[in-house]
Amino acid sequence: MAIDLSDFEAGKPFEGDYDKALAKLQKRLSHIHFAHIVHGRRAIILFEGWDAAGKGGIIKRLTAEWDPRYFEVWPIAAPTPEEKAHHFLWRFWRRLPPEHNISVFDRSWYGRVLVERVEGYATKDEWKRGYDEINGFEAQQVENGATLVKVFVHVTQKEQDKRLKDRLEHPWKRWKTGLDDYRNRAKRGEYLEAMHDMFRETDTRHAPWTVVDGNDKKAGRITALTAIADQLEARVPMDPPAVDPAVLEAARKALGKIDV
Repeated sequence: MAIDLSDFEAGKPFEGDYDKALAKLQKRLSHIHFAHIVHGRRAIILFEGWDAAGKGGIIKRLTAEWDPRYFEVWPIAAPTPEEKAHHFLWRFWRRLPPEHNISVFDRSWYGRVLVERVEGYATKDEWKRGYDEINGFEAQQVENGATLVKVFVHVTQKEQDKRLKDRLEHPWKRWKTGLDDYRNRAKRGEYLEAMHDMFRETDTRHAPWTVVDGNDKKAGRITALTAIADQLEARVPMDPPAVDPAVLEAARKALGKIDV
């Protein structure tokens, strides 16, 4: 079934105890992260969505209980001159996770068919070719054993405007906003067209999209984290490792009785 962003605009508030639900999810996500470390698995989680949709807040809570040695968050901005001299996927190849690690992308290679398309940074031939190039790139990652999770966070124009206004009125949030937010806002119709084309062309069997209604921040966070946990957990063994017999013997000599 085709993805239509208008289906994700209810903004229904989270029902229940948000703090308890979040803590439970973060504990589950910490176990999933340990499983990736122990079993040498790789995962890629990417976020796309509107400015001020809440991607950063989700990422903050996603990684809150993770071991910082085994994950990386990559905030993706405009390419550098060096990156522009290469194929558009080159800078993402360099940020893919090694074994035992998870890479989180705050924006991603989908810039080719979104901002680069709408703002004219890529030619029509380039961004149209980008769909197949992206699908091929993602299929390679999955075929090589990585788990790929793609999350799009949606908000209405009304909710986005409320958050953009809040960023300006709150002194310590002003750094989060700039001219790009308003340039993109003025082209919302063009971005919506590009987004729906993106979903149609890249919502594939091996790399499906998860769309999150972000109009209520708490509900959006729980929805996103649950979807991520479900997809990661389905691709990694969740059994804890056995104790190394040599370590156990040494520990018993040093510490006495140990129940294992």
